Amino acid sequence: MAHLIAPSILSADFANLQRDIDMINRSQADWFHVDVMDGLFVPNISFGMPVISAVKKHATKPLDVHLMIVDPDRYIPAFKKCGADILTVHAEACTHLHRTIQYIKQEGMKAGVAINPHTPVSVLREIAHDMDLLLVMSVNPGFGGQSFIERSLAKISEAKTMREACGASFVIEVDGGVSLNNYRKVVDAGADVLVAGNAVFATADPVGTIEALKK
Repeated sequence: MAHLIAPSILSADFANLQRDIDMINRSQADWFHVDVMDGLFVPNISFGMPVISAVKKHATKPLDVHLMIVDPDRYIPAFKKCGADILTVHAEACTHLHRTIQYIKQEGMKAGVAINPHTPVSVLREIAHDMDLLLVMSVNPGFGGQSFIERSLAKISEAKTMREACGASFVIEVDGGVSLNNYRKVVDAGADVLVAGNAVFATADPVGTIEALKK
């Protein structure tokens, strides 16, 4: 399939959030990527349910919600209620990951699993058939604007190889430091979905940047 683009609204102008939502709606972007941080799992705090509900009212594309929080099971129904279409949890934050994935699916959302830069792809082999999305973090989570970790290219390739070996169908998403300078090699390594934050919102022409990232 052609790769998808999911602009991260963590990098949007919060004082003009509806303007940036409208920009994504009219662009060639495919998803909205929404980062939720609790200040515990990662050293930063972002927005929660009220903001996501407000985004959902105006978004015409799926909400790809990435939870960087501890004990995400407590909030799965709440994120469904506020509009998440895809809900991704961190493998490092879930004691019973298979159960969490099933819970997300029972609530009617697609289930994603994220892994931090230090976590090997192989830890997800036993749930390869259960997850809908594997999110490879190509920076340490918590802040936007970081540089892409080059070792991530090998992890993306490993994820693709594991998917083929297991006969699974999850999509591979990459988040962190993706830009016009490196997106081609990220896609070539096996990425199906590119999350782009500063690469989109820090440019003078974000719609044109999204179009370029789609090529």
